[in-house]
Amino acid sequence: MSPLTILAPVLLVLAATPANGLAMPKVDIDANQSSRATIQSNHSNGFAGWDADAHHVTIALDKQYVPVTRNNRTVMYKSAYFGTILVGLPNPQSFTVVFDTGSGHFLVPSSKCLSEPCATHNNYHRNLSSSGQDVDHDGIEVPWDTEERDEVAIAYGTGEIVGEFARETACLNDRTGESSEVALRRVDCVRVRTIFATEMTTEPFHAFKFDGVLGLGLAALALDPEFSFFGQMERTNPLMKPFFGVFVSQNDSVASEITFGGPDPRRLAGELQWADVTKPELGYWQLKVRGITIGGEPLDLCKDGDCVAIADTGTSLLGVPRDAAQHIHWLLARTVEGDPHQVPHCQQHPGPDIVFDFGDFNLTVGPELYSRPAGLKVVNATANETELICRAALLPVEENEALGPKAWILGEPVLSKYYSTYDWRQKKIGFALAVQPDPETEGPPRHKVHGAPPAEPPTPTVVNI
Repeated sequence: MSPLTILAPVLLVLAATPANGLAMPKVDIDANQSSRATIQSNHSNGFAGWDADAHHVTIALDKQYVPVTRNNRTVMYKSAYFGTILVGLPNPQSFTVVFDTGSGHFLVPSSKCLSEPCATHNNYHRNLSSSGQDVDHDGIEVPWDTEERDEVAIAYGTGEIVGEFARETACLNDRTGESSEVALRRVDCVRVRTIFATEMTTEPFHAFKFDGVLGLGLAALALDPEFSFFGQMERTNPLMKPFFGVFVSQNDSVASEITFGGPDPRRLAGELQWADVTKPELGYWQLKVRGITIGGEPLDLCKDGDCVAIADTGTSLLGVPRDAAQHIHWLLARTVEGDPHQVPHCQQHPGPDIVFDFGDFNLTVGPELYSRPAGLKVVNATANETELICRAALLPVEENEALGPKAWILGEPVLSKYYSTYDWRQKKIGFALAVQPDPETEGPPRHKVHGAPPAEPPTPTVVNI
């Protein structure tokens, strides 16, 4: 799922012509695992001997805060993380993209795009690239000056993009001056079918600082395997190990990161605990959840072990099944004692833990990660009473035919506490408590933060009853 808050973007191809686990006791991955661990070789395709100097690429991610407003006031912020990728050779064109495990395509704006959002973002210029190859949706090459081209329409929540197809060379490092043939012998470059947007709706794309999206969902989310960026990397680049790892920083002074080729041991506070992806043919990094407790009490919704959870680097909230969202909100709400006119910071106010049971290990999410910063002030004029309440920030997940009614999304609240590693070949996800570095030891900033909110918490929302 992308920051555009929709799982499984809807794709419609518009043709130019009519178509004819680990065997070990359950563990809690928590602060008690404080010792820095080596990567475990008991994973059957493990990282034993993984060397920080081996073939891997780490990209620092910029961060953008996107305000969520109600009645002309900001009540909370969502966030997006994005890094740089370069497209085309020998003169690479730079784009910022969200590395999104919840979608399956690589897309950036085209210079053909005249929509308002394209005017404020970097555009791909086909005439500057010697490595580009114009194709239709089925991968068949077409002349660059063909007027009638196949297009794809992709719906992202409240917005949509329309784009054309090309086969291009994309690199994670700057390979200026190199030919595509030379660059493709390096660890960081890949040949991939790309979508170049010719139309983008103002909402929501104009508000975002990033140019495009690089989908890291499994290959089934893509129109064709050749559209899958990491699928192509794993299949065609023998230097790239079939893993990538994600670190989400809890401090804006420290860059979040994505590492291609394996996890970054510097960011691990314990051993990686692995879970198999269930139903990889759906394309999601989806795990089977054995059970969920809130405040120590089992959640009836998942008591039969049939809930699923999707690890999604493009979602800034914890996603919960829509039909259960109201009940879960109620379970996570808590009253703030004391002066009802105070301005509480609800992320610092005690509350129940949410614990996900994945069989061999648990993941725990506390109120500091799932809460809205602002409180809710409930004023009962009849009784002359005022109550302050802290609430969770949850994303309702719609039921669909593929995922069913019990799908959760492990967005930023989970991924900022736990380092996540994705095994493309064996379809597994590994989790370990993340090391949150001291900003003083990280050196000069390698990233930018856009739209950071004020340090003080927002004033409570007032509801009169």
